[in-house]
Amino acid sequence: MKKQEHTGPLASVYAARSPEEIAAHYDAWAGAYDTDMSQAGYRHPSVAVALLARHLEAGASPILDAGAGTGLVGGWLGILGYPTVDGLDISQGMLDVAKAKGGYRDLHCLALGKDLPFEDGAYKAVISTGVFTTGHVGAEALPELARITAPGGTLVITVKGTLWTDSMAAAVADSDKLTMVATTEPYVSMPGDAATAPGRAVVLRRT
Repeated sequence: MKKQEHTGPLASVYAARSPEEIAAHYDAWAGAYDTDMSQAGYRHPSVAVALLARHLEAGASPILDAGAGTGLVGGWLGILGYPTVDGLDISQGMLDVAKAKGGYRDLHCLALGKDLPFEDGAYKAVISTGVFTTGHVGAEALPELARITAPGGTLVITVKGTLWTDSMAAAVADSDKLTMVATTEPYVSMPGDAATAPGRAVVLRRT
């Protein structure tokens, strides 16, 4: 059977060969992103928010939305009783959409996988959806996310299945700052896109 291929803006994003190209494609997609992902049945944000609410006490703050995109997560966290949420994303165009929605204290145009300009333990929790995937961000980003999470804090991350098997699971197991708390069964994040491979969401605790 012929392998299905992504089409449209998603195909362009996955074909990008540098962070700058990825950012440019997301900038161009920002205005239509929410509609497109809704039509595809995008599940990662709702799954990750549900897990965070299960494993983080109400009122805990601040929280970092690492890979905030158009702000699909930020508004929900406020509704659930998390008063202070910051976001970062590689695409300024996506962040402009997130800013217009409200829900974030601060938004930063930054790439994961590099040093982040936040103090050690600055965040009570980190949530990251749709970022740890093919051609985007890999296990190299975990040490910085662990560094900026307060001891005892929670990280909820969605991960493409192949990336989890190839490197992320081992990186978590080898980390002296992160322990596994829970993981979902594999699921397809976009049922409306036949090319979408299964991923999972994991809950980690900062030791």
